[in-house]
Amino acid sequence: MARRSRTRSLQVFDTELSADAAEWCPVPPWHHVLACGTYQLQQGPHQAPEESTAPSRIGRLYLFHFRQEGLRPPLTEVQRMETPAILDLKWCHMPISGQPLLGMATASGEVQLYALRDSQDGGCVLDPWSGTKLGPDRLALSLDWSTGRGDSNSVRVVSSDSAGCVNVLGLGEASLTTESQWKAHDFEAWISAFSYWDTQLVYSGGDDCKLKGWDLRMGPSHPTFTSKRHSMGVCSIHSSPHREHVLATGSYDEQVLLWDGRKMKGPLSETPLGGGIWRLKWHPSYEHLLLAACMHNDFHILHCREAMEGSEGPCPIIASYILHNSLAYGADWSHLSLDSPPPSSPQEPPKPQGHQMEATGHLKIQYESPTASFDTLLEDEAGRYIPEPDLPSATAKPADPGLDSPSVSCLLASCSFYDHMLHVWRWDWSPQDSASEAGQGQNTSAAE
Repeated sequence: MARRSRTRSLQVFDTELSADAAEWCPVPPWHHVLACGTYQLQQGPHQAPEESTAPSRIGRLYLFHFRQEGLRPPLTEVQRMETPAILDLKWCHMPISGQPLLGMATASGEVQLYALRDSQDGGCVLDPWSGTKLGPDRLALSLDWSTGRGDSNSVRVVSSDSAGCVNVLGLGEASLTTESQWKAHDFEAWISAFSYWDTQLVYSGGDDCKLKGWDLRMGPSHPTFTSKRHSMGVCSIHSSPHREHVLATGSYDEQVLLWDGRKMKGPLSETPLGGGIWRLKWHPSYEHLLLAACMHNDFHILHCREAMEGSEGPCPIIASYILHNSLAYGADWSHLSLDSPPPSSPQEPPKPQGHQMEATGHLKIQYESPTASFDTLLEDEAGRYIPEPDLPSATAKPADPGLDSPSVSCLLASCSFYDHMLHVWRWDWSPQDSASEAGQGQNTSAAE
């Protein structure tokens, strides 16, 4: 029986500053809590970008409560705080001292931790908990927790920075301290991550196009492997919490690679997605589902079962969310269960005509990261954003999910940069009696 896949927008929120990180809380009973981070580069009012030697980078952290009741918008802002520019957000996968902790990598070179607590009005609020500075003259670019499989032993954070260093931080009773720091990459170290199955193993990726592995027991003098399989900067790494040794990596080269951590000479599969892969997220429950934020080519959900089982070829795209009009950066799955039927889709504004226009006469958008100076021309004369042209999906025919449940309904959040938008949306995957009907609705977004 064929399956039908559909994404539907539930709510859109203007973050005012450029949005680049969205993270649902994985700790019960706070699954309804969503955090969003922003990054804004500020130049002087009379200063051209190329003349600025010390641009300021500001940010804002938003906290939202999601509740789908009646006709009210499901997302409610409960807190906002001004911060240094935010490059990455990650929740600890388990409570610390009874509270969820949110980690934040900032443009001030700090990793900051916030504790989520219940507020007097029945809601929740984030309070500063601890933090540490990685070093002078650097930006903290990413972070990951060692708790991806709910392991409470020796909770640690790993963070990468713009000086090319990887930093392993230890979590004390109420403090965050640096355990080790080493030069891992020649240029910016865009990403670092733990192996959730052996948290003595750390992975890193940098603008030198290298993917590296490190064993903390051996010290950081030499990596356990160095891969040059990606042809451009490596900016996303996520260890599977469901299957040992499985690792997903993404790069500015527009490829998602799946790896067996025991055999790093070559990937299990390679999937072209038509946009630089800024973030990858494995589904919290379904081991074969992988969410990709593809910068210039929207957000996609991949089905990775066949690749994990040794089949050659790219992973099928089984759903796409295409309603953002700017760089696709932050994305995450919610742990909430969606048992109710999907609501009618809200009216979505049509994509600007510039989306179909050829970019003749305009500069091509480069694959800059949030740390770039943003001096590339991104708008036409009418002030409309000029995205890259749409590229075909990696495969023409989605694979059957092979999941035990007859249908899947997931809640997700995604955010885009220059249009400073946060979207909350749901993805429904259900059986259809007609294969032809399923074929017509495989990858629809709720602009209907």
